[in-house]
Amino acid sequence: MRTQSRRLKWKEPEFRSLAAVIACTLYFAVLLVPVGGCSTDTGKRKLVVYSPHGKEMLSAFEKQFEARYPDVDVQWLDMGSQDVYDRVRTEKVNPQADIWWGAPLTTFAKAEAESLLEQYTPSWAEFVEAEMKSHAGFWYGTFATPEVIMYNNRLVHEEEAPRDWDDLLHPKWRNKIIIRNPVASGTMRVIFSAIIQREAARTGDPDAGFAWLRRLDANTKTYAADPTQLYLKIAREEGLVSLWNLPDVVLQKETNGYPFGWNIPVSGTPLITDCIAIVRGTKNRADAELFYEFVTSRDAMIQQASEFFRIPARTDILRDDLPDWIRSLNFVTMKLNWQEIEAQERAWMRKWDEEVKGKGISH
Repeated sequence: MRTQSRRLKWKEPEFRSLAAVIACTLYFAVLLVPVGGCSTDTGKRKLVVYSPHGKEMLSAFEKQFEARYPDVDVQWLDMGSQDVYDRVRTEKVNPQADIWWGAPLTTFAKAEAESLLEQYTPSWAEFVEAEMKSHAGFWYGTFATPEVIMYNNRLVHEEEAPRDWDDLLHPKWRNKIIIRNPVASGTMRVIFSAIIQREAARTGDPDAGFAWLRRLDANTKTYAADPTQLYLKIAREEGLVSLWNLPDVVLQKETNGYPFGWNIPVSGTPLITDCIAIVRGTKNRADAELFYEFVTSRDAMIQQASEFFRIPARTDILRDDLPDWIRSLNFVTMKLNWQEIEAQERAWMRKWDEEVKGKGISH
């Protein structure tokens, strides 16, 4: 585990790179050490944030929040949204996080059902559509995120790039697709679940979705352990095509200069509602509410749209205040049964992991 100064800032791959015994030892050590209250050597109140939003955005809002509230020390852990859920679930009897910032609504709905979240009504609650927030006030949508087909535009010309989901099954992409491991990724879980629903609706056969995923698996070279590995493998030309979310693709292209192009599937794309919530049992409820409001304020949402390529879920942000890239978006939203995805996602991913991964069949 590598730390930056004394902060709890480590990336998931670095955490995973440790030997299992050491990792387990440290993990349980963390469980035994309270993190709330004035526990830092500076006397500041510590606020722990679990989030998949990436070091760029997390670092920026950590600094801005601490500048506004100098008595608070924000500490964040950047990891996949499914990993956040698993961790919050594991820590239920001894919560270590105060805020959970980022995951699809299906993941937050499961967390709500398992009593992992606390109720909180943000000041802007009325400006989020009903289907993008918890009916009981446990979580609220912050971003609307379309899923895309990403490609290395240094080797794949725009006119040759896959334009729709079925294009990914063409033999010319054999061993040229790299996918983030869906077991640990909320984004990929939703994409795969959407494909399963689409194929079941199209054929009347519930297994048709898994047949489609077997064909995708046949074209897949490898599954990346985390988003960073995914970006590097595509940028280094170890693979040419992937499936991912639009904001992260644009962020990596604009911020890190990666050679990424993207197409929103023409037949329709899942539009994921990305959410925020307070973790049940937080020892810093007041600071958690301050952070919640700070990173979801109108100004913060406009900054996140302009600098971090996030599409605000709030309806009270004027179109003219948003950057050109959002105003120019034009896509078809895939119709999904989110209740079914919430109920079946875990079983579907288990079936994919046991019966599809590495066993793909090309046609």
